[in-house]
Amino acid sequence: MNFSVCICVYVKDNASYFKEALKSIINQSLTPAQIVLVVDGLINDILQNIINNFMQDCLSLSIRLDVIYLEKNKGHGEARRVGIENARHDLIALMDADDISRYERFERQISVFNNNNFSIVGGQIMEIFHDTKKEISVRNVPSADKDIKKYLKTRCPFNQMSVMFRKNDVLKAGNYIDFYHNEDYYLWIRMYLKGFEFYNIPEVLVDVRVDKDFYNRRGGWKYFLSEFRLQKIMYKHNIISLLRLIFNSSARFAIQILVPLKLRGVLFKLFFRSKL
Repeated sequence: MNFSVCICVYVKDNASYFKEALKSIINQSLTPAQIVLVVDGLINDILQNIINNFMQDCLSLSIRLDVIYLEKNKGHGEARRVGIENARHDLIALMDADDISRYERFERQISVFNNNNFSIVGGQIMEIFHDTKKEISVRNVPSADKDIKKYLKTRCPFNQMSVMFRKNDVLKAGNYIDFYHNEDYYLWIRMYLKGFEFYNIPEVLVDVRVDKDFYNRRGGWKYFLSEFRLQKIMYKHNIISLLRLIFNSSARFAIQILVPLKLRGVLFKLFFRSKL
C-alpha cells in the first residue's frame, strides 16, 4: 500500500538532527512512495544543502520528493496543513525535523491499516537526550480506541510525531488549524467528534529528542490559555463535564503557571512519563 510522509523544517531546526530525521524516513523496512517536505519560511544554506542532497537520495530510491517553500514562516499548524493537502496518497505519516523513526515504524503501521478501519494509528515514543541520544523516558498512550477516547478527555492521546492517518478523514475534520502548540490535540478532538476510530501500537515507533527547555516550553500564560480553550471546546461539545473542565483547567494552571520551571520538568517526568 502506497503512503506519503509529511515533514516540516524551519530556519531554527538543527541541521544535523534534520539530516538524521530525513535518513530515518528512507532507511526503513518499508519506504514511502512520496515525501512532502514543507520549508516554513526562509532557511540557511546548510539546511538547503541537506535538502539538495536528500533529493538525490530519494531519486536513487525512486521516492517522489515534493519540496514546498513558504515565503514566510507560518508556524507548525499551517505547515502541516499545506503538507497534507499536497500528499498524493490517502495514508500519511507525520515526522518532525529532529526525531528518528525506528526501522520498522511504517511497516508496522501499514500492517495495522491493512487489517482495520482505523483513521489514525500512532505509537509510543522514547524521549532521548538531544545530543547524546541517551534514553530518558517513554511517553505511553493507550492502544485501544475506547481507551484513547477516554484519555483524550484529560490530555493529548497521540504522540503526534508517531502518527499515520487517512488523509480523507483528516480533511473531513477540517485538517490542521492554527492553535498555539495544540494543533494536533485540536485535530484529534475534531476527529473524535466525527466518530472516527483510533489505535496506538503499544511499542515505541519514534525516538524523540529532548533538550533542557523541552518541559519548560510546556508552560506560561500563552500555553495555558491555549489548553484552556481546548478544554472549553470539549465542554461545549459535551465531551467532558463541567466538573472535568474545572479539574483539567485547575491542574494545568497549577503545573503551567504556579509551578517553577525547574520543578515542572520533574513533575512531567514523575507523573506523565514511564521510567526505563
